[in-house]
Amino acid sequence: MTQSSEVRDGGRFPRRFREAEGRGRKIARALFLFTDIGKEVDEALMERVGDALLQRDELGAALAAAMRLPAGDPGRVTHAQIGQALRAADVSRDLPPALREFLEQARTVPEWVDWDRVERGAAAYRFLGRNSGDVLTLLSLIGGYRFGGPADLLVLTGGLSDGATLRRLGETTKWSHAVTRAGGLRPGAEGWRLTVHVRAMHALINARFEPRWDTERWGHPINQADQAGTLGLFDSTVIIGCLGLGVRLTRAQRDDLMHLWRYVGWLMGVSPDWLTDVEDVRHRWNHHILLAAGGQTQAGRDLARLTLDAQAERGFGHRGAAVERLHQRYERARQASILSAFMGKDSMRDLGLRRRFPWALLLALAGNTFRYRVLGALPGGRERLEARGARVQDRQLASMFHDGRPADVARLPGAAREAA
Repeated sequence: MTQSSEVRDGGRFPRRFREAEGRGRKIARALFLFTDIGKEVDEALMERVGDALLQRDELGAALAAAMRLPAGDPGRVTHAQIGQALRAADVSRDLPPALREFLEQARTVPEWVDWDRVERGAAAYRFLGRNSGDVLTLLSLIGGYRFGGPADLLVLTGGLSDGATLRRLGETTKWSHAVTRAGGLRPGAEGWRLTVHVRAMHALINARFEPRWDTERWGHPINQADQAGTLGLFDSTVIIGCLGLGVRLTRAQRDDLMHLWRYVGWLMGVSPDWLTDVEDVRHRWNHHILLAAGGQTQAGRDLARLTLDAQAERGFGHRGAAVERLHQRYERARQASILSAFMGKDSMRDLGLRRRFPWALLLALAGNTFRYRVLGALPGGRERLEARGARVQDRQLASMFHDGRPADVARLPGAAREAA
């Protein structure tokens, strides 16, 4: 584990730790509108967050190290071996030790996993329809760009570079859809495979950038604190964001969504210390991660602009070019309007974005109130909304790829570059 010096609290934590705590407190106010958690600060939990900035996925790190071994070494792992092993029916004893251990852990389903709950959680996600995509793009993704560290790494990796932003967003959307389709998380299924692939990709990014990354400033490039925070953006943040858009979710649906993402986090290499299917526990962790977060950086501003502008590049399949351009402009305006409602004046200013009147939030509230509280209350209403939501989500995904065919998730970084 990499250690840092001359950092906060006697050299124990990276300098970003609690550097913008006052700002974090202001941002956290919105969290209390939808939760019952207290506002008090647990200093022991804050220390856990600080320590986690210098902790990583060690099993993934061992895999990345094996990929950097010289050709001919019996322990060396190649890209081809990873791809083949992820598609195999079981784990071959002939695989290099690091890859075999990595996959054996991924294929071992924890005792706490309840498959019925996982499937109900996936159905609840489909039930959200377009709202899940709006929240993930605007509140989770762009909202996450308000804090230094992860956004700076994303710029360094070129993960959302100008011209490739929409495709990268589409790859993330494809992954989120794969894990929330029926049976998607069973070992060997597409959602399981893509999640384990992303875990390997994260490990390789860590290995590639650690030598030139400012660990004393940020902690590990991809660390356990940021991974816990990212998981919170997919589970509890999606829940409260959709509630804010007028979606009616039952307590059982919320609990099952949390359970699904707990298993996704486990597959992703998030430490068990940061896994939970209790929503209020996650909200409490999110609160403390907000307080520990770094301040706004230019990387986050650049990514926010690119992500919002990419909404005007989506393809909606209209035959007439004029109608297609009109729909694209409308979509960017709609997203900017909802983003303004989610972020508020201060965060929009920090992100360098123009604040818009929240007309789209009013439309979403009206539509969702009718859809979820009226139509959803009719006999068979939930099932119809789940089916409709899945179709809407599939159309959203297709709009992010100009040929209409979703690509796979990002390729693993090259082994030669990792050693640079």
